[in-house]
Amino acid sequence: MAKISVFKMIKQPPYLKKGDKIAIVCPAKKLPKPIDKGIEILQSWGLEVVLGETVTAAHHQFSGTDELRAKDIQTFLDDSSIKAIIAGRGGYGTIRIIDELDFTAFNQHPKWLIGFSDITILLSHVFAQFETQSIHGQMPYTFEDSTPEALESLRKALFGENDTYAYQSDFACREGNTEGILVGGNLTLLLAVEGSVSEMNFDDKILFIEDVGEHEYSIDRMMRVLKRKGKLAKLKGLVVGAFNEIGEESIYFGQTPEEVIWDLVKEYNYPVAFLFPSGHIADNRAMVLGKDVSLSITNNNVTFKYI
Repeated sequence: MAKISVFKMIKQPPYLKKGDKIAIVCPAKKLPKPIDKGIEILQSWGLEVVLGETVTAAHHQFSGTDELRAKDIQTFLDDSSIKAIIAGRGGYGTIRIIDELDFTAFNQHPKWLIGFSDITILLSHVFAQFETQSIHGQMPYTFEDSTPEALESLRKALFGENDTYAYQSDFACREGNTEGILVGGNLTLLLAVEGSVSEMNFDDKILFIEDVGEHEYSIDRMMRVLKRKGKLAKLKGLVVGAFNEIGEESIYFGQTPEEVIWDLVKEYNYPVAFLFPSGHIADNRAMVLGKDVSLSITNNNVTFKYI
């Protein structure tokens, strides 16, 4: 008898091939410097790079007005010749335009959406509404400071080459083996879409979280919101990426971000990986949201595989 998959079918955009077009847009903050290096790297992968108007636009701190940013993304969502859309950078602003976008053409012909940080809004939305995979990974603005491993992980994700990430955590992990659909992104932005049409369902999923520039008490508060809503109880696994550039407190909070998170999930029995190489760091490995993955942890040795 044939084995029946336990995973729900998630839409997978076609993997890229040499000669495909990839568009760069800026849905949030404006670029403070050229991204020539990022463009060169995408071209070196055999891709034709198309630049949106927002790459050079500016309106206060944003890469153009809300209307321009929405129009720019919409153009490429509707253009069938564009096979992937990558955000030039994050910052703040995607939540201001997400409800103005029409995903009809995208839903009929899915394409890869790529980015991290503020772009979590967009990635969460297409998973919640259209059950479509996307990529949490480096953006052209961060390419220049990226590790070769992080860039190669993004290239592999885009071209359909399954990858494995293995490392030893310096913070005690919870051992175990699990498989499931990967969801998540930036913790602050995941909280920002709670209760909206862009909210991801975490049940029976492997959750990935990361953040930057937050205070420990803020991380504690956000994680407690998720716990009180029951969103941490039914996970198959938890992958905790980088929580860096922590804001200084006048009175020490008393726990690191890792200790905060562990205190809130230690009562559960799923595997928990800490200090995963992804987030606002140079070694920001690509995380294909919506894809089936396996997580294996033994003696703080973590192995993460795409199935």
